[in-house]
Amino acid sequence: MDKIRIKGGARLRGVIPISGAKNAALPLMVASLLTDEPLTLSNVPALADIAFMADLLRSFGVRVEWTAGTGSGQGQGGIYRLQANAIRGSTADYDTVRKMRASFFVLGPLVSRLGLAKVSLPGGCAIGARPVDLHLRGLQALGASIDLAQGYVIADAPAGLKGGEVVFPSVSVGATENVLMAACLAKGRTVIVNAAREPEIVDLGNCLIAMGAEITGLGTSQIVVEGGGRLHGAEHAVLPDRIETGTYAIATAIAGGEVELTDTSPDLVSALLDVLAMVGTEVSSTGTGFKVARDGFRPRSVSVNTAPFPGFPTDLQAQFMALMATSEGTSRIRETIFENRFMHVPELVRMGADIKVEGDTATVAGVPGLKGAPVMATDLRASSSLVLAGLAAEGETIVNRVYHLDRGFERMEEKLGRVGADIERIRDK
Repeated sequence: MDKIRIKGGARLRGVIPISGAKNAALPLMVASLLTDEPLTLSNVPALADIAFMADLLRSFGVRVEWTAGTGSGQGQGGIYRLQANAIRGSTADYDTVRKMRASFFVLGPLVSRLGLAKVSLPGGCAIGARPVDLHLRGLQALGASIDLAQGYVIADAPAGLKGGEVVFPSVSVGATENVLMAACLAKGRTVIVNAAREPEIVDLGNCLIAMGAEITGLGTSQIVVEGGGRLHGAEHAVLPDRIETGTYAIATAIAGGEVELTDTSPDLVSALLDVLAMVGTEVSSTGTGFKVARDGFRPRSVSVNTAPFPGFPTDLQAQFMALMATSEGTSRIRETIFENRFMHVPELVRMGADIKVEGDTATVAGVPGLKGAPVMATDLRASSSLVLAGLAAEGETIVNRVYHLDRGFERMEEKLGRVGADIERIRDK
């Protein structure tokens, strides 16, 4: 397996272009199942999960064409052209879904277009169970009958889905996306109450509108879909990745220096930027993104609670903890979204961090400096936190199992290397 080697202590200076958002691109690709005309997506990042989704769609008979990005390769997303004019089959098997939870997104579009879908339950997850009951309750509210048999969800709607009121008892990004797509072909009005407000939801909705859907309320907790119309092809650019944006902002804060993040927007990470200002980091908007700078002092400790958008993102919790490990003072980080999302803590402790976990809260007593060490990534966000910790650590850090990193970050070692980090990938021989 590949490894990432980091020699800490280098300040970062330069420009990092931000790639398109993986968490937006995946459901956007699935939206191609809703029409027989071509859907063209630009600014799509070159990631393992994206390639896997393309293979899944091909298994349903979707024609998939990929054009690589142009320019330097950094932040220059590729183009996917997808056409599902003849869907072949309606089953996503266990071996497919277990590799990537986002495969479950095909359930709503398939039952909405074909009247039938059979999709394996995703099973457990390294950062928590993440059950799919809200997805199923949402589709039931649109008239689908749901059966569970031998580890599969079988959704049946032979006469088609019908609009209805979907009330989520808790906010779920994935369930909102699944129901939103299904509702576009359902007959009549669908009202989604307590909908997720994340930018990726808005991006999906805007693409569906470009395909002919009638949707209002995007970005609010109540989305209304006037369904039943036929969707057509469209062109859509994937929005910038807010988690990549936030990760490189934190990287600058932990390593020191000044970095401009381009092809993004501060509005995507406003909760993080508010916290970074309290930490002592300077942030200033530019025409194409924003600059982050920190020089000459240790970060100040700040406590945070993760929360659904527009709150502090759970997907930046691990990276922020690495920053707090080097801060002056004590902070408390409470994880309210996923259980088991502190698996990076033992690895940070190996590097000299002083962190105690009790229930859903980690207490981080900042230390003057971390020490490089061999560490192991346990999931996508944990892997990025270890890379960031390595930037600030004395000596050499080796991050193992970086295939997790490759699922969500497009050439992280290249992007950090171009702004001065002493970092390289060690290829598996």
